[in-house]
Amino acid sequence: MATRHVTIVGGGLGGLALARILHLRGIPSAVYELDASPRARGEGGTLGLNADSGQRALAEAGLFEEFRAVARDAGETVRLLDRSGTVHFDLAYEGGAGVRPEVDRGDLRRLLVESLPEGVIRWNTKVTSVRRPDGGRTELTLGNGEVVEAEVLVGADGSWSKVRSLLTDAVPLYSGVSFVEDLLSDVDATHGEAADLVGPGSMYALAEGHGIIAQRNGGGMIRMYFAVRSDENRARGLVDPADPDGTRRRLLEIFHDFAPGLRALIGAGEGPLVPRPIHALPVGLRWARTDGVTLLGDAAHVMSPFAGQGANLALLDAAELGAALADHSDVESALTAYEKAMFARAEAAGRASADNLVASFAPDAPQHLVDQARAFMRRKAETTAPPA
Repeated sequence: MATRHVTIVGGGLGGLALARILHLRGIPSAVYELDASPRARGEGGTLGLNADSGQRALAEAGLFEEFRAVARDAGETVRLLDRSGTVHFDLAYEGGAGVRPEVDRGDLRRLLVESLPEGVIRWNTKVTSVRRPDGGRTELTLGNGEVVEAEVLVGADGSWSKVRSLLTDAVPLYSGVSFVEDLLSDVDATHGEAADLVGPGSMYALAEGHGIIAQRNGGGMIRMYFAVRSDENRARGLVDPADPDGTRRRLLEIFHDFAPGLRALIGAGEGPLVPRPIHALPVGLRWARTDGVTLLGDAAHVMSPFAGQGANLALLDAAELGAALADHSDVESALTAYEKAMFARAEAAGRASADNLVASFAPDAPQHLVDQARAFMRRKAETTAPPA
């Protein structure tokens, strides 16, 4: 066993999964989380978990059956439309089913929280700074002034990670695309046209410089993202929290040439309208091995959502880091092995994400994603076809 105690900054999916896997392997940990409780804030949208990453990690955490109980197989269906509302690809009609079930982020986080012993998560605890005195252990300064020494420190603290500063000067850069998030509730009863348009999974209506993305969540909810390619200053001005009607008018002007049914999603939204500028770390980011410190999830490799890999990579990072810490004879060997594999898969996913972001708002959008989807279905058919 490589270590006696692991300090985890951040109680998102990756940090919690790591704590759970360490617990199963007999390694104690503490998770420092800013939220006051598991339900202190909204948990975001729905996640599609891949068999070889997110699902694998949950199986290693002993939570696969619990995941299956709250997952939605039909949620994996994807529709790709153009601005006129013409459907170019619909996974439901292409034979896709059951390989990438969707789960609401809040449900998944709840499973992870409930799987941990009382006291592992230190709720309502802000980490204000991290430092590494020369020749000493890493120190965390908490919001109450307490200083905590970390034998092994894992930054699972998201895009704007404080722990990352111990390893690299890199920070996330604006991608050139911003989302405005909105919600529709009780859609089957009160928004039948929207429910039919989006279907049981996700819908992408893409055009040059603009896109409307909607995804079915649990509880009869649809979460919508109105995507605009713009400079950062313009992106900041898209949403006025004090004037939601004015924000919707601006969005309707931006999407003036989209089909009426797509534009109706803007007018029907219930709010709150939330700006979501998309940032990403440089593709292929690496850092020199630093004793006793590493990162996982968005802290290590935040990327745009256009490869669908963020949560999957965070969970896989947690599984592989937990196993490395348990199976290696010393901490540095464990972290070296973990980072070598993590760097490689993060670079591949980050490159795909960056390429897909560009393609999603190119002049021929959504053609590139349609071609990708059809190529995937061909490969799937080839690998599952019976021998001749």
